[in-house]
Amino acid sequence: MTPTTTSPLQKLLGLWQRFSAALDLLQPAAALAARLYVGQVFFLSGLTKLRDWDITVALFTDEYRVPLLSPALAAWLGTAGELLLPVLLVLGLAGRFSALGLFVVNAVAVISLSEIAPAALQQHMFWGALLAGLAIYGPGAWSLDRWLAPRILRG
Repeated sequence: MTPTTTSPLQKLLGLWQRFSAALDLLQPAAALAARLYVGQVFFLSGLTKLRDWDITVALFTDEYRVPLLSPALAAWLGTAGELLLPVLLVLGLAGRFSALGLFVVNAVAVISLSEIAPAALQQHMFWGALLAGLAIYGPGAWSLDRWLAPRILRG
């Protein structure tokens, strides 16, 4: 038998596989960090709207101009979404649903504003990208969805 030799390409691919496996171990932490960050942004926005409801309705009347909805209904739905969906997202409970819901809230905010500063638009795009990733890949291993699903399916 002849001894097998490892080519430089095989060594490089082996190193890359080990590096990729190490990165895979970070996925649950990255998903949790994204959930915590985006959840905090939207939850604090909802709390701000609750502090002075008259100003909130005035903003939805004068600034946000949500299509097809009255300003009062848009304010109520937007605030409810910003308070309930982030809690679900942070817990990873109905994670994809809450990520999609907040993605819609985020998109409506951008679309409905008559003018948006470039820096604010960049923030909304970043939040949208994080939410899209959470909706597509799920809330991660450190989520109630991952913990509950097997128990519910078992019956």
